[in-house]
Amino acid sequence: MTTTYLPLASAVFPRKRVVTLALVVSFALLTAAAAQFRITLPFTPVPITGQTFAVLLAGGVLGSRAGAASQAVYWLSGLAFPFYAGGGRGWDVATGSTGGYLIGFIVAAWVVGSLAERGQDRTVATALPAFLAGTVIVYLFGVPWLARELNISWQRAMEMGAVPFIIGDLVKVALAGVLLPGAWHVSRR
Repeated sequence: MTTTYLPLASAVFPRKRVVTLALVVSFALLTAAAAQFRITLPFTPVPITGQTFAVLLAGGVLGSRAGAASQAVYWLSGLAFPFYAGGGRGWDVATGSTGGYLIGFIVAAWVVGSLAERGQDRTVATALPAFLAGTVIVYLFGVPWLARELNISWQRAMEMGAVPFIIGDLVKVALAGVLLPGAWHVSRR
């Protein structure tokens, strides 16, 4: 039998719909802000951003449903507002070469949130694998989508859409893996 834990947001804030809605919108805006820290690479349409860090935190803090909802709100908001990387917006960006990563954010936040609801975000030793799983999910959606959109081989898509980002994403995993258990420690006081 699996024990269900409250996500950090539910443990810290009152469990009211208006609070949950505010947190969902806040994490969507955090992801949008993280998308504006962009470093372009000349050989790929995929930029280096802080988005995956925000996605991991959204799932870990909000739990599966609200975490995924925050990323769905981010994706939908980017259709109308300049929320995507570097101020991009619109259907062409949402479904273009980086669209798989954006969809992967929703799934990754849900998976990380599900693991958090099983207590996998309480210690560094359990949080790191949960956040690593979320990062892998983003790649699993983003790389094949990139290959299809650019009509390139899977190997070339990996070279353009995964390999250059692994070290930075591991840093984000490590940072989230320390930050969230630290927040749990502080919240217990």
